[in-house]
Amino acid sequence: MAATQHPEKTTAMDLVASNEEAQHAATDEKSMSLAQAIKLYPKAVGWSVLLSSALIMEGYDLALLGSLYASPQFNMKYGVQNAKTGKWSVPVNWQSALSNGARAGEVIGLIGSGFVSERIGYRKTMIASLLAMIGFIFILFFAPNVQTLVIGEVFCGIPWGIFQTLTTQYASEVSPVVLRPYLTTFVNMCWVMGQFIAAGVNRGCVQRTDQWAYRIPFAVQWIWPVPIIIGVLFAPESPWWHVRRGDRAAARASLLRLTSPEKDPDFNPDETIAMIEHTNELEKSLSEGMRWQDCFKGTDLRRTEIVCCTWVAQTICGTNIMGYFTYFMTKAGLPTVQSFNMSMISLALGLVGTMGSWFLMTHLGRRTIHFSGACCLCTILLIVGFISLAKTEASLWAIGGMLILFVFIYDFTIGPVTYSIVSEMSSTRLKAKTIVLARALYNTSNIVVNVLTNYQLGEASWNWGAKTAFFWAGTCYCVVVWVYFRLPEPKGRTYGELDILFEKRISARKFASTLVNPYGNSSLEAKEIELGKEEKSEFRE
Repeated sequence: MAATQHPEKTTAMDLVASNEEAQHAATDEKSMSLAQAIKLYPKAVGWSVLLSSALIMEGYDLALLGSLYASPQFNMKYGVQNAKTGKWSVPVNWQSALSNGARAGEVIGLIGSGFVSERIGYRKTMIASLLAMIGFIFILFFAPNVQTLVIGEVFCGIPWGIFQTLTTQYASEVSPVVLRPYLTTFVNMCWVMGQFIAAGVNRGCVQRTDQWAYRIPFAVQWIWPVPIIIGVLFAPESPWWHVRRGDRAAARASLLRLTSPEKDPDFNPDETIAMIEHTNELEKSLSEGMRWQDCFKGTDLRRTEIVCCTWVAQTICGTNIMGYFTYFMTKAGLPTVQSFNMSMISLALGLVGTMGSWFLMTHLGRRTIHFSGACCLCTILLIVGFISLAKTEASLWAIGGMLILFVFIYDFTIGPVTYSIVSEMSSTRLKAKTIVLARALYNTSNIVVNVLTNYQLGEASWNWGAKTAFFWAGTCYCVVVWVYFRLPEPKGRTYGELDILFEKRISARKFASTLVNPYGNSSLEAKEIELGKEEKSEFRE
């Protein structure tokens, strides 16, 4: 009877209790060590790694095309013969069409993913994309001419675009704060693994004198989809997705499948669900709506800018040279086989660099890592450009050595940390759409970059050779300037805290020194601490 007489009072009490649960869960999550997180969330780590492995296929194909341009058999099948030199090569315009065909397909996949994944969930979208991938590989394998090959790249790009967003979203939503940078940056490791496998397969096939010199590399892409599909069939959905759909029971069930509560008696799944619900409601109150246009309104406009520019930074800091490493080195003057060998060395170091980035992110902030990496890459590109002026055999090996260092530094800093930044900077309600927009812009910029690179390196075009590095040093410097003024530091922040920091319009350079309390009486409570630990403890008290 009392419950019916005082419904408002009961509701208010429930809200206070829920708020306390959310705050307790957030405090526990932020204080969790890496070992504790792995112990409590081993299943989340496993499922995230499984879904992220789909990106091995994208990294494989991107490196595959760049390497095949240096394959004599591939050029004889899909290229034309130069009347003066007698050499076979794929014309620059068709190189651009091949590279950009995949990018165009990825944009289609990205846009479709934003609509589909929010309706049917990450799992079902992933399974459908993998099934489509199996069929589209047939087009590449049996392509009789370069035109059909372009069509195959466009169709394959559609599921790759879906993988790009879903894997990052899933990794960021199923993991606690301390695991988030490791699982999101593992996406970059999968991309590098794909490149390394492509270089190895091409190195093993480049000396063949038959059609299998290029058909085997295409056929290898059938290896991944089936085992990943089998795994995804049993994977749990993201609890955040269920909460956004108002299904608390399903969210709790998914969370229990992602964790091992028996290993941590203090873990309370209801408190974690309350934290997710609190963050979701907070974002609704700060910025109503989940429409595409909401990405460009209020504080979400700044978040969209950061995510988009962080991903575009990957394309304009000179990284296209990585995908074209073998082709670049052959144009610089090294023999084809030696170019493949050096490409494999660079990608092996790239894998080491990605693992090393996990150590960096444990001790340094994302902003520091990104800024330092951009500065180093800009310097390396300038050095490569100046070495190219020597035009000696020794300079060719020196250029190869510097580019290997470039790949290592990139995969040690900007490459992996980007995935962590884009997953943390967007609001959870608009995460899917923000990442889709950013990745679509990334792919669009890659189309421009691919065209430029093909003309810069093509013998029948600008034929810049290693001097191309001067151009990308200039664009990389633009990245350095943007990062310094616009990229905030999200290290150690819950999604609720990031929401408040953006709402208060805290400067990018003051994100790390600002203390926030998203669970106080005021949702917009924030204070900048400038003088040390004593003041911080006083403010907490």
